This record gives sequence, structure tokens and C-alpha cells, in this order.
Amino acid sequence: MSSMLEGKTLVVTGGASGIGAATARLAVQEGASVVIADIQDSAGEDLARDLGVHARYVHCDVSREDDIARAVDEAVSAFGHLDVMFNNAGIVGAVGPIDEIPVDEYDFTVGILMRSVFLGMKHAARVMKPRRSGVILSTTSCVGLRGGLGPHVYAGCKAAIVGFTRNVAAELGPWGIRVNAIAPGKHATPMFADAAFGDPNATDRTEVFEKISPLKGRYGTAGDIAEAAVWLASERAGFVSGITMSVDGGLIAGTPEGGEPGQGLYAGHRPLVREAGRRGLPE
Repeated sequence: MSSMLEGKTLVVTGGASGIGAATARLAVQEGASVVIADIQDSAGEDLARDLGVHARYVHCDVSREDDIARAVDEAVSAFGHLDVMFNNAGIVGAVGPIDEIPVDEYDFTVGILMRSVFLGMKHAARVMKPRRSGVILSTTSCVGLRGGLGPHVYAGCKAAIVGFTRNVAAELGPWGIRVNAIAPGKHATPMFADAAFGDPNATDRTEVFEKISPLKGRYGTAGDIAEAAVWLASERAGFVSGITMSVDGGLIAGTPEGGEPGQGLYAGHRPLVREAGRRGLPE
């Protein structure tokens, strides 16, 4: 069986660590070439060096249009074409009660989380439309799909990415370009570890991640999102467009975090409830 991304070229923003780095590694394993776009120069250069001739690193502030355009152009220049744009870079951003969030913190957060996706989609479409093929992926979050799971501005931006994905998919389908999003849950990534523990390197606190996982005996990793991204980027998902794929262990479906089997309001059998509080099937 051939590799899933044989001969493809990807740009991965936020590609120097976490989900981005895991995706870059897996994509190269699956036959692709990758442009790692990030502001973490040391980590990005080390990763590109480790991945060899099929990887390039470019410094990229994802809120700046020139930087996004440069990353896309580097993919075309170095590898001949761009097949997949993965808008993955993110931060937690502004945190606090809605009446206390400073506007400048709001603006900065939106620049990283939402403006970056717009710019990535814009410049990917610029080079994909003439070829009439391509895949655009973006990282949203379970926080954008259910209230109360994260900071306000982060949640708003992640929800916006879901709508943006559907709308751009509707436009670009006639050009043969697929557009999808991936919604992680509470995965063991540097960003979540930083938000939860104040330490981006605390991804090895497995006992904590297992405790909060909705899926018993398993917690989410950056590799889980990488697997989803590579599948969506491949021809195995060739008729999938306009969706948001939740990769969250069932969190958005309502599975309780750290729950035990048989728990929950409707876990046990009780007589059927009918009109006016009557119980059981009619005789």
C-alpha cells in the first residue's frame, strides 16, 4: 500500500511544537514534504533538520499577511506546489470575565486565532485555484462547539472557524478544493498543559490527563490530531469537505470527564415516561 501523502506538500502553521510538530512528522513519514511555519525558530529549525530534505522551516507570525504569503510561496518554490494548508497555530490568549478583558488583548488573540485562518485560507486558495485541487485544514476546538469549556475570546474564534470552514468549502468545492476543520478536546499538548498547569512542558502528567479524559483508559495526544489531519489531507478522505471533525474522546457528545461506567442521569433502566408523568407502556 502506498503512503497516504506520497508526493504531497504541506504548510503547517504552528508547526514547531505540539499538534503541528506531530503532524509534520507524520506527514513526512507518509511521503509528504512539509514547510514548518512558526515563530519558535530554534524548535522549528531543529525539527526541519531532523526531518531532512523533505522539510523546510520559515519564520512566520501568522497574524501578518506577508509572513503567511511567504510560507505558501516557500512551499511552491521548494517543492513545486502546495497541496495542503494546515492552519494550526494557536494560543490561549485573553483570559478573564467578559467585562474585564482588555480590548488590546482581545485584538491580539483574534489576530492569532482567527485572522491567521483567514490569511491561510486566502493564500492557499491563491495557489490552489489555478491547479484546481488542494486541501485546507484548520484547527478549531471543542471549546468552540460547547459553552463553558474555555476562555471567551478563544471560544468565539474557534466557533468562527467552524462557520468559516463551511462557507469557504462551499466556495472552493467547484475548484476541487476540500476545506475541513478538526476540533481537539483536552489533549496532552504544550498549549493545554500551559493553560492547565502553567507549564507547557507538563505533557507527561499522564495521571492528570487520564483523570480528565472522557474515554476510560485513554487520553488525547498531539498524535491523535496528526492522524486526523493526515487522513483528511489524503485521498482516503477525498469526498469529505465542509465538516468539523471532533477528536475529543466523546467530550462534545456528552461523555463525562473521568466518568465511570454506568453513571449518568439515564444510565439505568426505568419505566417509560409518558404524558402527564404517567409511567410504563399503555395497557
